Amino acid sequence: MSREERIKNILTEAFNLEAFEIINESHMHSGPRTESHYKVFAASSDFVSLSRVERQQKVYALLSEEFKNGLHALSLRLKTPEELVAISSSFNSPDCSNKSNSK
Repeated sequence: MSREERIKNILTEAFNLEAFEIINESHMHSGPRTESHYKVFAASSDFVSLSRVERQQKVYALLSEEFKNGLHALSLRLKTPEELVAISSSFNSPDCSNKSNSK
């Protein structure tokens, strides 16, 4: 099983995830092309009462064995479902002010 699959399995078992994405960024870094650098985006109601730091601490603790065995860097964006909705709605483009009403 790849490191990417292990990370996904660990986080999926630990949290009730409403959204999840993992990106292997190892190819963007110098050194051997190993499974060493990842970016994770996750949304879960389990994060509601936790600060940003507490969310990250939980994930790092769950992945401690991966860090001991070659995981070098992990970029995290951990959101609640409500924060996910806010991100989605804030990304919408505004209506064009020169919109034509002609048909």
